Amino acid sequence: MITVSSSPYPGQRPGTSGLRQRVSVFQQPHYLENFVQAIFNAVPSLAGATLVVGGDGRYHNRAAIARIAELAAGNGVARLLVGRGGLLSTPAASALIRQRGAAGGLILSASHNPGGPHGDFGIKFNGANGAPASEQTSAAIYAASTAISHYQLAEGEGFDLDQIGSSELAGMQIEVIDGVADYADLMARQFDFAAIGELLRSATFEFYFDAMHAITGPYAEEIFCRRLGASRSCLLNATPREDFGGGHPDPNLAHAGELLAAVNGAGEWALGAASDGDGDRNMVVGSGLFINPCDSLAIIAANAPLLAGLGGGLRGVARSMPTSRAVDRVAAAQGIRCYETPTGWKFFATLLDGGHINLCGEESFGTGADHLREKDGLWAVLCWLNIIAARQLSPQAIVEHHWATYGRDFFTRHDYEGLDSDAAAALLKRLEGSLAELAGSRLAGLAVESAEQFSYTDPVDGARSSGQGIRLCFADGSRAVVRLSGTGTSGATLRLYFDRHESDPARHCDDPQRALAAVIAASAEWLQLERSVGRSQPDVVT
Repeated sequence: MITVSSSPYPGQRPGTSGLRQRVSVFQQPHYLENFVQAIFNAVPSLAGATLVVGGDGRYHNRAAIARIAELAAGNGVARLLVGRGGLLSTPAASALIRQRGAAGGLILSASHNPGGPHGDFGIKFNGANGAPASEQTSAAIYAASTAISHYQLAEGEGFDLDQIGSSELAGMQIEVIDGVADYADLMARQFDFAAIGELLRSATFEFYFDAMHAITGPYAEEIFCRRLGASRSCLLNATPREDFGGGHPDPNLAHAGELLAAVNGAGEWALGAASDGDGDRNMVVGSGLFINPCDSLAIIAANAPLLAGLGGGLRGVARSMPTSRAVDRVAAAQGIRCYETPTGWKFFATLLDGGHINLCGEESFGTGADHLREKDGLWAVLCWLNIIAARQLSPQAIVEHHWATYGRDFFTRHDYEGLDSDAAAALLKRLEGSLAELAGSRLAGLAVESAEQFSYTDPVDGARSSGQGIRLCFADGSRAVVRLSGTGTSGATLRLYFDRHESDPARHCDDPQRALAAVIAASAEWLQLERSVGRSQPDVVT
C-alpha cells in the first residue's frame, strides 16, 4: 500500500451524488483520486465489503476503472465486481448492487453529455439499495472532498477488463462479470417475453431501437435479437464507442434523426425507441408520433395490470414536480396516491424503499419501477412493447385511447443552455423576490392563482428539501415551472416547463406549443429573459 499526499479541492457541489466535468479535468493529477478517496472516507462501510464498478464506455472509462481498483484495494474493499470491458449501464449497475449484496457502486458516466477526449466524464456513488446517494451521504462526500489530505493506493499488477473471471489485487478479489446477462434475466421476469417476441417477429409490426453508440447496444442485442428474435436490422448505432460516434447520446427529437426517419417511413404499426449514454433514459415514438415522456409514464400506469412486474397492482406512483400531471389523473382513477417530488431519482428511491410506490418517472425521459433504484431506459421500451402486444393496438391508437379516457395534458420544456452562471443566478434571485406579489396578478392576460418556491418533505425519513424550482399556477389550470439544471459542465442551463390539461378531445391539437401559447407568453412577460440573460429563444424545445 502507498499513501499519496494531495490537497483539498471543491470537487463536488453539495447535494449531488456525483462529479461531472470535462475529461481534461479528470485527467489532472490527483483529481479523480481525490474524489474517489472522498467517497471511501465518507462511506466507511465500503471497507471489507463488495463494490460494483462500471460505466457507459465513454473516453477515459478504462483508465479510470484501473485507478479505482487500486484505490478500492488501498481502502480495504474485499471484492470488486466489474462489468466486462468496464461496461455497465446505470440500470444494470443498480440491479447488480442489489442482486449481489454490494455495499455500493461507482458508476462512470456523464449521462447524456457528449464523450470523447474533449467531451465529458463523470463518477457517481450509488448506495447499498442501488440508488443514487442520499442528500446526507452526498453532503458527507462533499465535505470529505474539501478536506482531503491524502489518498491510499494498492500496488500490484493490472487485470484484464475484457476477460470474464477472477483475479486479485493486494488481497482484494476482482471479478469481471457479464453484466448484460444478469440484466436480461431480470427483464425476462418483468415482462411477457413470449408475447413480445411474437410481436417483434410478426410481419405487420416494425421496431427500431437507437443505442446512439452508447451503453445499451449490447443489452439491446441480447434482449431484442437473441432472446426475443427480432432482426439485427432493428438496431441502430448499436456498437458502443468512446466518443459515441461523434454524436450526442441524448434521446430526444434533436439528436435521433436516423431513428425518426426509419419510424416515420414505416406504417402505423411501428415503434421506435432510443436510450442515452448510460442507458437510464428513454424516448419512444410511433410513426409520425412523439410520445411525450409525461404521457408515457401515465400510459404505463394505466396499463400496469398487463405487465408482469407491475401485475400485482400499483401501490402508488410518483413524478418529479416539473413533470405534467397526466399520471396524477390515472392515480386518482385507480384510487392510489401520487407523490410529487423534487427532480432527482434519490427521492423516488426513498418512496420505493418505503413501499409507498412501485412506479415513477420524470419529464426528462426517465421512467422506472420497483425492480431497481434507477430510471431504466430499456425497461420503459419493453413496457411499450408488452402493452402493444397485449392490447393489439398501434402506438397511435393506445395514445388516443388514453387521451379520450383521461384528457390530454399538453406539455413542453424549453432549455436555455450555456448561460452565464452569475446572470442565471441573479435571474432566479429576482424571480424569487417577486413571488409574493404575483398571486392575484395577471401576466399577458392570464390570472396567476399561486406562485411559490417548491419544497418537499420526504414522507419516509422526514428529510426536508427546499429551493427545488419556482412553480406558477394560473387560474385556467395551466402551470409554468422554472429551475436551473445541474447536468451540464459548462455554464448554467435554465429549464422552463409548461403544461395544461384539456378534457375535451375536440379541443386537442397536434402542436403543444400552440396549445400552450398563452402560458408561454405569460411566463415570458414575467421572466424577461432577453434583458436578464441575453436570450430570446430556447436552444432546445422538447
